[in-house]
Amino acid sequence: MSISAHLDQVRQAIAAAARAAARPPESVLLIAVSKTFGPDAVITAADAGQRAFGENYLQEALDKKLAISEARPDLALEWHFIGPIQSNKTRPIAENFDWVHAVDREKIAQRLSDQRPADLPPLQICLQVNVSGEDSKSGVSPDDLLPLARAVSVMPHLQLRGLMAIPEPTEDAERQRAPFIQLRQLAQQLREAGIDTDTLSMGMSADMVAAIAEGATMVRIGTAIFGQRDYAK
Repeated sequence: MSISAHLDQVRQAIAAAARAAARPPESVLLIAVSKTFGPDAVITAADAGQRAFGENYLQEALDKKLAISEARPDLALEWHFIGPIQSNKTRPIAENFDWVHAVDREKIAQRLSDQRPADLPPLQICLQVNVSGEDSKSGVSPDDLLPLARAVSVMPHLQLRGLMAIPEPTEDAERQRAPFIQLRQLAQQLREAGIDTDTLSMGMSADMVAAIAEGATMVRIGTAIFGQRDYAK
């Protein structure tokens, strides 16, 4: 099947999951995760109506963005950086992305704010929470989330939008929902503390339905759109 056909399938699945949760389908934004796939794949998806794209690897993303802008200057795309962030990579991220989903340290947030060009809108920020408690996972612990959110919410060139999580994979539907419930509850706690949020970035190809059932406003889908990745490339 083609990328456009896969996109249509994913959109239908999102709509069905949203309706099952008594939510309007348009309340869930699809982010097409295009890491390891070339500019042509992004352009094909864009021609099928997709506008928001997620990238994990900075240099690959910068090269891809440049190639797309040269080949198709007519395309106005929204770029989401969804990978771990190293301190020495904050400037190009601040300069080239619309959203950043994986902020988990005040130092990183401060650098992004300081390095965001003044002529660009505020960088849209999600804080990554380690809801599974895995040592190998990035993310702020739930106990440390509120102080980080308070710090980020007042940084001048950032706009704190919400939370992001990458839970431990499981095929069990109830176990899939548990970390998404936790993330939703953490977002509610932030709102009760006076920190306005409207975004839950959670759910990927394998657990999208569970995430939407628990309130995801963004789902990050790659394999179901572009196919299996070849990391050896």
